[in-house]
Amino acid sequence: MDTLEKYRLAIQQILTEKAQRGGDEEVEAQTIFDTERDHYQFIYVGWHNRRRVFGPVVHMDIKKGKIWIQYNGTEDDVAEELVALGVPREDIVLGFQPLSMRQFTEYAIN
Repeated sequence: MDTLEKYRLAIQQILTEKAQRGGDEEVEAQTIFDTERDHYQFIYVGWHNRRRVFGPVVHMDIKKGKIWIQYNGTEDDVAEELVALGVPREDIVLGFQPLSMRQFTEYAIN
């Protein structure tokens, strides 16, 4: 299996597991996998206490061979989950961090 396919499967596994733990009768946990453009999301859609719920929980992209964590609205360390699935730290970018701060992480700058 090539690296790109391995990364796609790792992302999909993580987001699917999170979606299976989330949601309820009124709020649906959905996964969105755009494998053509390499955009991946776990989102909530529905209603809670007569209020609309809609928005991303986790968003990741694959750009130039690296996994970019664009948004993580969970308490989970998604980057470490990727590492546990065999993704090297140098292929993970914390896109939600400013470029000036990424140098202080254990992950890629860009």
